Amino acid sequence: MNKPIAVDGVILAGGEARRMGGEDKGLVTLAGRPMIEHVIARFEPQVNALIINANRNHDRYARTGFGIVSDRDIGEYPGPLAGMAAGLAASEAELVAFVPCDAPLLPRDLVLRLSQALQQQQTDIAVAHDGDYWQPVFVLMKRTLLPSLDAFLSGEGRKIMHWFQQQKMAKVLFDDQLNAFENINTPEHCQRIEQQMMES
Repeated sequence: MNKPIAVDGVILAGGEARRMGGEDKGLVTLAGRPMIEHVIARFEPQVNALIINANRNHDRYARTGFGIVSDRDIGEYPGPLAGMAAGLAASEAELVAFVPCDAPLLPRDLVLRLSQALQQQQTDIAVAHDGDYWQPVFVLMKRTLLPSLDAFLSGEGRKIMHWFQQQKMAKVLFDDQLNAFENINTPEHCQRIEQQMMES
């Protein structure tokens, strides 16, 4: 796959995973491997360098061979935006792409299509949309947005789309890949996705 120039990738694995009983979702076993390994297999070929955003189990994530970065301390649990801020701060690339650790079916052309939209529409952020809903944790953004994001978080902003809508943003349709954005939130869902992977 052709890689867009100067794009780093960040896998967001810093969540609390309450619906999984608090178990670290990136390390949940799926089809015999930790879930994050399935995400890496699809995402890593699309970027120039890969970083994992994690707030616990650093030793286990380090076994993947990629760098680990934690959220900075900004008070109460700030959600995915804190992981995005940490990823932007850790990267030296012009553009940074983000995906969650619980989406093992993510598009193999995600970064390419987001990058094309960002460049063609001359925006600062490109966000995936499945035809019905925004998929805000599947996003590509310019690293120069870090000061804006830090200010938003410092002002106790937490809603991803609220911050996105303050920027120049491109909507990128992926309605041709209907299952690509399924994220695994429960053990039952994990079993269903595993069966789907075995049958495909």
